[in-house]
Amino acid sequence: MDVVIAGGHGKIALRLSKLLSGRGDGVAGLIRNPAQAGDLHAVGARPVVCDLESVSVEELAGHLAGADAVVFAAGAGPDSGAARKETVDRAGAVLLADAAERAGARRYLLVSSMGLDKIGDPEVTPEFDAYLKAKWAAEEALKDRPLDWTILRPAALTDEPTDRHAHLAPPPNRFGQVSRDEVAHTLVRLLDDAATIHQTLELTT
Repeated sequence: MDVVIAGGHGKIALRLSKLLSGRGDGVAGLIRNPAQAGDLHAVGARPVVCDLESVSVEELAGHLAGADAVVFAAGAGPDSGAARKETVDRAGAVLLADAAERAGARRYLLVSSMGLDKIGDPEVTPEFDAYLKAKWAAEEALKDRPLDWTILRPAALTDEPTDRHAHLAPPPNRFGQVSRDEVAHTLVRLLDDAATIHQTLELTT
């Protein structure tokens, strides 16, 4: 399987690349900063310099040529502000879907987030509310497309080693924590399991 990962230098993406390359899959990671290329090489991924906030759909589709699957694991980051939640977390995911359709890469995994039921909650900070709204909009933009999509909503992410006691199920589930290792392992499982196509699944421990 040939897989392209958007947000290729992210903590989940690097773990996923190592797992996929370790079993013999072809992996490419989309990165903004050329200085990150060495980290992708170290986990067996081919770095592709591509800024999702400025690339055209035609150019991005060219980077996806020959791919069997794409994974959207990009994010603007916790200190990026509401505007970049829109341009990366929502618009970037939509752009990747547009390009995947053009390139014929039907399998699409979207890393979203648990907690979307908290949108508009007065106890949620404005920045986190913007993040949740961007993730929700990205999910909705996938659902009517001719893609074999699966939406994965992880709980709060940690860097703990995977304990293999994660709970994967359709929503709603109790919010908790989950390791990035476990998210990466779960993404591999989802890529392999056609029964998860057109499902929204939440991952927590």
